[in-house]
Amino acid sequence: MDISMILEDLAIASGIISVWFSKKENIWVYPTGLINTMVYVYLSFVGDLYGEATVNFYYTIMSLYGLYNWMRKDSSQERLIKITNSSKSELYAELGFFSAMYLVIFIALTFIKNSFAPGAIPWADALASASAFTAMWLMTKKKVNSWVWWIVTNIVSIPLYFIKGYNHTSIYYLVLLVLAVLGLIEWRKKAMINEA
Repeated sequence: MDISMILEDLAIASGIISVWFSKKENIWVYPTGLINTMVYVYLSFVGDLYGEATVNFYYTIMSLYGLYNWMRKDSSQERLIKITNSSKSELYAELGFFSAMYLVIFIALTFIKNSFAPGAIPWADALASASAFTAMWLMTKKKVNSWVWWIVTNIVSIPLYFIKGYNHTSIYYLVLLVLAVLGLIEWRKKAMINEA
């Protein structure tokens, strides 16, 4: 068994555990997620998925921020961040953020493809990457819509990784898709309680 397959399996296991913790609003989402993201930075570079490598580096940084943000408490030891829905202005900000990220990533990946990585798939890699950037940003703020963006990311990533030969990762994204749908349902319920 080659090292890439072992690393891929490690990333998959830690990623599933991380998403499970996220669904449950458990702080361990971030430490387990760090293992996942650091391994995928490496695997994405090896597979010419530069957008995904960038996303996973971003996840690593945002995991540290999310860990800090989710742990913050007020003077009565209540968590400061609770699961909520996005306001109308926050929805516009999400769409603007996604659009800007997609454009920047697509242009960069097109340059990379034309310059030295003919195996790159700019439109799909940019779509998966921009939606993941948006999802992770919203996850650190405990916004329900983070799950909608994760669903988009997972749907695009399943065939993207399959085409690149990372079959286990493709199945992993299928599992993450199911968990994201369950996370969306669970977080919507929690948001209704928090916003009542």
